[in-house]
Amino acid sequence: MLFNSWPFVFLLLATACVYFGLCRSESHQIYTLIVASLLFYSYGQASLVLLLVLSIVINTVACYKIESASSKQGSRIWATVGIVVNLGILALFKYAGLFAGMLWSTPEQAGGMGAWLVQLPLPIGISFYTFQGISLLADTFSGDFKQGNRRKGWFTSFRDSFFFISFFPQLVAGPVVKAKQFIPQIGQKQWRSIDKHLLLHCLITGYFLKMVVADNLKDQTFWIQFPYFENRSSIDLLIMLLSYSAQIFADFAGYSLIAIGAAALFGYTLPKNFNFPYISRSIAEFWRRWHISLSSWLREYLYFPLGGNRMGEARTYFNLMVVMFLGGLWHGAAWSFAVWGLWHGVGLALERAAGNMLKSGTGNRVVHKPNRLLSLCVDLGRWVAVFLFVSFGWLLFKLTDINEAFLYLASIRLNIDKSLNLPSILTSFILITPVVIYHGLYLVSSGDKKKLAGVSGYFYGAMLFLILFNAGSSEAFVYFQF
Repeated sequence: MLFNSWPFVFLLLATACVYFGLCRSESHQIYTLIVASLLFYSYGQASLVLLLVLSIVINTVACYKIESASSKQGSRIWATVGIVVNLGILALFKYAGLFAGMLWSTPEQAGGMGAWLVQLPLPIGISFYTFQGISLLADTFSGDFKQGNRRKGWFTSFRDSFFFISFFPQLVAGPVVKAKQFIPQIGQKQWRSIDKHLLLHCLITGYFLKMVVADNLKDQTFWIQFPYFENRSSIDLLIMLLSYSAQIFADFAGYSLIAIGAAALFGYTLPKNFNFPYISRSIAEFWRRWHISLSSWLREYLYFPLGGNRMGEARTYFNLMVVMFLGGLWHGAAWSFAVWGLWHGVGLALERAAGNMLKSGTGNRVVHKPNRLLSLCVDLGRWVAVFLFVSFGWLLFKLTDINEAFLYLASIRLNIDKSLNLPSILTSFILITPVVIYHGLYLVSSGDKKKLAGVSGYFYGAMLFLILFNAGSSEAFVYFQF
């Protein structure tokens, strides 16, 4: 069920009416949201809801055993078993087809078990709810979070875990929520305590970014596909690539804002997922601003356990490469996503090495602060470099065949003499403008929302008008495929 569809709007409003109008206890509210979540997930793929329920049961049992174990070793065993089972299910449904496809080009060639693997369906959101299940286990084992299984009893613990993993605003595309962030929020909610400003801001901005910006830009970036791009000029190809950067931001940031707004409607806070990533002046800063919930998950549950930056520079570079490679492969069952992860891993490693060389070169010398104009020029250069680095990386998202991605780059170099498609370029610039304004307002206000309070009403009014009268044709969110 798409957020930008009438069935979702009806489900959201109907659930809110029951939630605040008829539910008189915490349990009733939780059960209402669980039922709504199952309806949301089963819409269009009812059979796969069984896999979601199986995942929740496995994580709940393992979590209960972790807390109930008589020794640390017993807790460790249950945590390990739970994580391995989670990863096994994810690998089976998401990556079995990838590896089977390396052995057999068609299901007919595979035969038997091989054909079954190649044709396995990809359950929507499996990457997200698997990571949340692992978070439940890891947070319980580490002691950062105690669900209180013994005090609550088995059934209440199962209910809370079921609710945490299945909560429909973040179920299929995040933000990736950690157990220690969400489960302590569980309790009875009152309408008067709902943050209405956050609710309206997130929903209006989110739907604007998705329906007006991303859904219109998709008609311009469609031509990035093979073989259409071969006949476009070099300038057209570059503009389309920059347009895709704006589209994927508007699409996923829009989704995240809608998810945060929908959760806020029921009194729950989801973590911020985007913090104006295209103003980043380094690749490391970009990953502190882009898909923040996934970046923090990878950092806490993968990068730090691998040793982080505590085991020397060589090991730090290795850890960065491993984390970004696996993070890239998490995004999709295609080698282009792994290469995309390595692209960013190499970038992070080189950036870190350059920073270390610069520090060692200055030594104890006094470094004079550059004048304001020079500093601004340096910042501008760094911003352009990071934005271009990120934008060329997105090509591996759009073209999952690596050979096609290289052919696209070759076309940029070779198609310099082809004629420009001026109407398409003009349309792209118009549609990119809201993304530029969105980041520009943040820079002008220095992140202080009070500075924009006087004009925010006009912006919301304009966005609502455009949502109603200039929305593009509806399409699934980009991150639904992950």
